Amino acid sequence: MGKRILVQRRGRGGSVFICPSWKRVGDVRYRELDEKEKNGKLIGKVVALLHDPGRGAPVAKVVFEDGSSQLMVAPEGIFTGQEIIIGSEAPVAVGNVLPLAKIPDGSLICNIERIPNDGGKFARTSGSYAVVLAHDPNKVTIKLPSGKMVALNPNCRATVGIVAGGGRTEKPMLKAGATYHLSKVKAWKPVTVRGKAMNAVSHPHGGGQHPTGGTPTSRTAPPGQKVGHIASRRTGRR
Repeated sequence: MGKRILVQRRGRGGSVFICPSWKRVGDVRYRELDEKEKNGKLIGKVVALLHDPGRGAPVAKVVFEDGSSQLMVAPEGIFTGQEIIIGSEAPVAVGNVLPLAKIPDGSLICNIERIPNDGGKFARTSGSYAVVLAHDPNKVTIKLPSGKMVALNPNCRATVGIVAGGGRTEKPMLKAGATYHLSKVKAWKPVTVRGKAMNAVSHPHGGGQHPTGGTPTSRTAPPGQKVGHIASRRTGRR
């Protein structure tokens, strides 16, 4: 009797594959947009820099003068006790949050909204940033970390600066335990075994005399067998 292969177990969504979102510090997004932020500015203070499990960048907790607070992606260079200003009248300084219309060309920004008041969608990973390229009456063009150019609403908010934690990927994992603990908070499996290396009873690709190489799967294969190279044009090294 065979077993459920990895793709089947992942699709079922058992305890191993559920993202442990209950470990997170909270919803990391901008506060709801109000009139004071639209037409003026609101001053806040960084009260803590927190580690968010599964996130490569630190998270800043900001408390504002009106008593509200928010968790925001921490840009490089901010510190506990720093004054953070948000709103259309805020100065262009690292950590401040402004609408794209108020940020000059060539500025490095992060945590950018895709549509106004969505809380921030682009350039949120550690070390990432976007560049403001041009301003038009009805749009602001920015260059995303991928190199793609997008035109956004001038009222979309962004944080001035680069996301902190940029050197994270330069350090090697060094041991299997580090990869294991990282995978536990990200809900992905640290190691996988090739189906071709298994026995025939354990995987649709298992068995045979040649354990190396990949096996193409036809488009008409049933669910469970349709894993690996799906109707690939070619296999092997280029």
